[in-house]
Amino acid sequence: MQSLAIIEAPSVLGLRPGGVSDLPRALRGAGLLDGFRVAREERLDPPEYDEVRDPETAVLNPTAIARYALTLADAVESALDQDLFPLVLGGDCTILLGNLLALRRRGRPGLLFLDGHTDFYQPSAEPRGEVASMELALATGRGPAVLTDLEGRAPLLRDEDVVAFAFRDAAESSQAGMQPLPAALHAMDLPTVRELGIEPATHQALTALPAAPFWTHLDADVLHDNVMPAVDYRQPDGLTWPELDHVLTAALTDDRCRGLDVTIFNPHLDPTGTITTRFTACLRRALAARALTQ
Repeated sequence: MQSLAIIEAPSVLGLRPGGVSDLPRALRGAGLLDGFRVAREERLDPPEYDEVRDPETAVLNPTAIARYALTLADAVESALDQDLFPLVLGGDCTILLGNLLALRRRGRPGLLFLDGHTDFYQPSAEPRGEVASMELALATGRGPAVLTDLEGRAPLLRDEDVVAFAFRDAAESSQAGMQPLPAALHAMDLPTVRELGIEPATHQALTALPAAPFWTHLDADVLHDNVMPAVDYRQPDGLTWPELDHVLTAALTDDRCRGLDVTIFNPHLDPTGTITTRFTACLRRALAARALTQ
């Protein structure tokens, strides 16, 4: 059984101060790690949040996000060096940059992007300057150099090495003027997933990833709004619990998967704790399935 490295990364530098930073505490309190072999645990507190948009890049906290990405990459890489499976508990979606940087230091990574939004905004189209709306664009080399060219390794991802799975923000992002997704990126929106069926869609997604290590990114808002309202930017529809169970388990039991991050869940919007319990159970099933394959 491969041991876990638990890395708490409660950064909201790309979003705003609020409940998302309590994601690690909530999931761990609900028993996320019970019964798993945990070889390493650490918490990486982010730099201080600045609510003023940077005049040069037009985004919030660009230098702090870049600095935090390097710190997180060091922690993830150290875990990989010890043959551990990094489970990174966010935080907002900008933590993806550090996770990918750790893999990029080792070669050419892939990404399975499970998110209700495409997060491909350019600064001019993001009304609040929130980098958590643009991390996929940044990871593929589009945006301010301070965030795209980490350690001179731009891009962290090639377009063709990314699968964006079950997003459903096409109308919203188009209206806002978000740059289009590149043709080479494997875009499987929610209607496509539903048309194919979750099992064939998952198989197609994993097949599209390169024959190289990949990272799995999970934003809680990929889930249906009826079962996951505890997110800051809600939108109708989304994956059901069984659908997420299937794709997440398939991803984590793939030999190429090198780590998982969990982002955006806001326990402050779950006053009864019932969503926290259900979300934790879903994560535990996928992690348990991975443990059985190692």
